[in-house]
Amino acid sequence: MALESQVAMCSQHYQKWKGMALAATDMQEAQRCLDKAFFWLELQTAFITLFAAEKANGKNPEVEQKIFAAKANLTRKLANYCDETLRELNL
Repeated sequence: MALESQVAMCSQHYQKWKGMALAATDMQEAQRCLDKAFFWLELQTAFITLFAAEKANGKNPEVEQKIFAAKANLTRKLANYCDETLRELNL
């Protein structure tokens, strides 16, 4: 997936959850929505940072290995987020 589409996806989800947090009628629901909004904002920042690191030093084997590990970590975070969301939907 290209950086532009990753950032757009994260931004869209962030805006959605932020809007839901602002519209929430109870504090617990607002907190849950804010947690999800911040997850997407953090993910967006990570994608941009990795893209910049890749462009600046991506040919360096040591940096390339660290970028690969960071991308694997982001994939793990997304998988955990999906699992958590599925558990919430099944409740």
